[in-house]
Amino acid sequence: MSDAPTILRAMFTAALRAVDPCEAVLRQADHIRSRFAAEGCNRLLVLGFGKAAVPMAAAVEAALADLAPVGEVVTKEGFLQPGMLRQIQVREASHPIPGLRGVAATEEIIRLAAGADERTLALVLISGGGSALLVAPAAGLTLTDKQETTSLLLRAGADIGELNAVRKHLSRVKGGQLAGFLSPAPSLSLILSDVLGDRLDVIASGPTTPDGSTFADAVAIIERYRLIEKVPPRVLSHLHKGAAGAIPETPTAGNRVFATGETVIVATLGVALDAARREAEQRGFMAVLLPEPVTGEAREAGRTLAQRALALKAARQNGQPFCLVSGGETTVTVRGNGLGGRNMELALAFAREIEGEDGITLLSAGTDGNDGPTDAAGALVDGTTTEQGRRAGFDLDRALLDNDSWNFFHRAGGLLTTGPTGTNVMDLQLIIVT
Repeated sequence: MSDAPTILRAMFTAALRAVDPCEAVLRQADHIRSRFAAEGCNRLLVLGFGKAAVPMAAAVEAALADLAPVGEVVTKEGFLQPGMLRQIQVREASHPIPGLRGVAATEEIIRLAAGADERTLALVLISGGGSALLVAPAAGLTLTDKQETTSLLLRAGADIGELNAVRKHLSRVKGGQLAGFLSPAPSLSLILSDVLGDRLDVIASGPTTPDGSTFADAVAIIERYRLIEKVPPRVLSHLHKGAAGAIPETPTAGNRVFATGETVIVATLGVALDAARREAEQRGFMAVLLPEPVTGEAREAGRTLAQRALALKAARQNGQPFCLVSGGETTVTVRGNGLGGRNMELALAFAREIEGEDGITLLSAGTDGNDGPTDAAGALVDGTTTEQGRRAGFDLDRALLDNDSWNFFHRAGGLLTTGPTGTNVMDLQLIIVT
């Protein structure tokens, strides 16, 4: 791989710096202060949920200490940075499958939200992972119902929009319903986007924004993935009742609960991609930012990216090294019993396509530092990866069949391990061609 891994890691680091959640919130400090004054508030209530909740809340404490912020945030277990918060309470909970600690944290957030009045500015800090961390089952449903449904959809390969459309209709807080608890208090939601198109109704299942999805949509998604016979009966009954009008829909645009709310997106995938591109250019590469997001089945996306890199390498005229910069979020339909994540699976498929090819190196990683249920952010591969796997006694094709990408890279080399980064704006795929 020569110097390519070092350069790709530098690009990845530059991208993470550009979407640092603490800096993103600090840039909003003047706006928060202005809104606080304009609304005649005497209390700043901070509610947060997501993988970036702690650094976002830390920025509030640092920049607005004179407003004495109080409240609670919940983040993914392992993402708590001790000592970062002094006034705002923080809890950890499980992700991507919701757990009891998430339920307890959410009940406290609901209590605090319901206690806000017209002179309380509610600052809601939202980031990726919030859908699993902010969990309050709808009446008649249990946490187990939600856990089983979430797990089934994840294993079936549902994308984040589909997953969240279902979760919103099994919840008391998602899909704009947290705004109902906050109303009539003025609120400002600061959002770190981890979804394509930066859709406010999808990020963390849109707890403070209008919802365009319906119970009928949720039923259709369950049917699409052939899960009708698999989801818990209470879930199916609840969704059917909602589709029939027996349960109120989530609040839509124009609902009075949104009258005093404001939302601001403070960091996006686009910002991270642009920073990675600039880093490549500063290192002498011709950098190409791919216009379309990387989506769909991870292994198919890996093949497509590899074919694109091979075609561009063959077509270049002067041999100038270049870099392809792209990002998005793929899915994995789990058919095996291995251990892995979408970035590592994408990287495996990419490696198979470029086997034996010199001068092509890929980094695929999650900006949150966490790829699937593993300790890795993603992986680095080149034309020698498949052979390295064979020498380590691990077959690449077998690893793909068993969704066992982590074990392949653990044995063959290539794991990218960063630990929790504190941010989350989906995934990056960076390719160097020399």
